[in-house]
Amino acid sequence: MQLRYNYRVYPTPGQQIELARAFGCARVVFNDGLRLRQQAREAGEKYISDGELSRRLITEAKATPERAWLGEVSTVVLQQALADLNTAYRNFFNSITGKRKGRKVAPPRFRSRKDNRQAIRFTKNSRFKVLDNDRLRLPKIGDLAVRWSRTLPSDPSSVAIIRDAAGRYFASFVVQTGEDEALPPVDSEVGIDLGLTHFAVLSDGTKVAAPTFLRRAARKLKRLQHDLSRKQKGSANRKKAVVKVARAHARVADMRRDWQHKLSTAIIRENQAVYVEDLCVVGLGRTRLAKSVHDAGWASFTAMMEYKAARYGRTFGRVDRFFPSTRMCSDCGRINEKMALNVRAWDCPCGAAHDRDVNAAKNVKAAGQADFNARGAHVRPGLVPAARNEAGTHPDAACSTRSVEGISVP
Repeated sequence: MQLRYNYRVYPTPGQQIELARAFGCARVVFNDGLRLRQQAREAGEKYISDGELSRRLITEAKATPERAWLGEVSTVVLQQALADLNTAYRNFFNSITGKRKGRKVAPPRFRSRKDNRQAIRFTKNSRFKVLDNDRLRLPKIGDLAVRWSRTLPSDPSSVAIIRDAAGRYFASFVVQTGEDEALPPVDSEVGIDLGLTHFAVLSDGTKVAAPTFLRRAARKLKRLQHDLSRKQKGSANRKKAVVKVARAHARVADMRRDWQHKLSTAIIRENQAVYVEDLCVVGLGRTRLAKSVHDAGWASFTAMMEYKAARYGRTFGRVDRFFPSTRMCSDCGRINEKMALNVRAWDCPCGAAHDRDVNAAKNVKAAGQADFNARGAHVRPGLVPAARNEAGTHPDAACSTRSVEGISVP
């Protein structure tokens, strides 16, 4: 499988100028290609092919006085900018035709030099190289100092140089990992119930407290944002204040990402199979608890566990979000009536006493084990047409409730 390895790079002032020139040239080529295709569409002409676009905007444009400065950067950077444009168009077309599943994808937009994130990409054709002195050599930019936090598992196929809103530079390598990374099998399996008070409650009773990185940094962020609002627009002091706010947010994001990586790795290593509930994070982000939902970062956490499970030979499964994990008794299977959100413990008529979150985690584990066999293959039967007297909304499905530490999702 392909993975990305990110490293911090420290370009010199001269290299920062060269990178800014490469960012600008890639942005101009991307915008020229987008504008050319929009003009062709408005004129009723046929869609301009990828090869024709590359010939007009790179090969022929370098011979013109208006775009002669495109020759100051690597051609691969310009070609990859057009490749990004082509990918954006394909995703848009596949989305509107139904070939691409999920949310609808908007058409590509013009890039701005004021965008918080700037990036360029080098492939093997550019002959980038990691030198023996641990520096990264890029064409027409030079040798960049890299802080190698870990070694690359194999030779990278491409590298992207990224400048974020905080003014930091990163090198993102794409590498191909082998199949010899599978961990030794273990007997334990776990179901996870995600929440806000407790970030994760495991089916074995373990509760992981929510770190709330954004809430803890709220006072500092408020002060920095207040200082930014007092600066005059267009001034140098305002630009400095913008960078300070961006650095504070980047610190929060880095702490959250590091914590989630450590937790997800520990869960994957200790369990052969991991099951979570498929939460509608987009819908929860529109409620009054949106700030806490985004601070938790459930989507990124589950994505980490999913790719780590595939990498280390573990089983990962998502349970239907409408599954009544909270109201169902994990002992007898009885589905009780809808309970208030302040009810954190309840007793089943069968005599079992349940903690709300631990019971939900146990039900998620049981539902996941019913959908996946020991090898991780999906065994749920395919969809079949419902009978006429069954083709209606089930009352339990319509009233099912997902309890996530004070959040009720219909």
